[in-house]
Amino acid sequence: MIVRNLEECRKTDRFVEAENGNWDSTRLMLAEDNCGFSFNITRIRPGTETHIHYKNHIEAVFCYEGEGEVETIADGKKHTIKAGDMYLLDQHDEHWLRGKEKGMTVACVFNPPLTGREVHREDGSYAPADD
Repeated sequence: MIVRNLEECRKTDRFVEAENGNWDSTRLMLAEDNCGFSFNITRIRPGTETHIHYKNHIEAVFCYEGEGEVETIADGKKHTIKAGDMYLLDQHDEHWLRGKEKGMTVACVFNPPLTGREVHREDGSYAPADD
């Protein structure tokens, strides 16, 4: 069994902050845990906009606090995301993620799992797991 505390993990290298300051993420489960997926708690800061395109990962996101918006670039559709909503980037959807007035806090599951050292590349993606 694995038991981890969010606040304790925020004091370790499992806490990652975006270079542009748009978000921070605490990686509670990573590839090294050998579960086939990773699990993060991510805080999207208010008034921010982040380009994301996970070409090599599938991500499921559950918002449990605050409000934001996801805009899929291919079709320009905007989806308001609020506490209790989930979205799944099952088609490797290129998108804009925006934090509304108070930002939002989300739980994210990635497959394949993150290692914890990923950095968003210029195109909004993370490198494939084997890079």
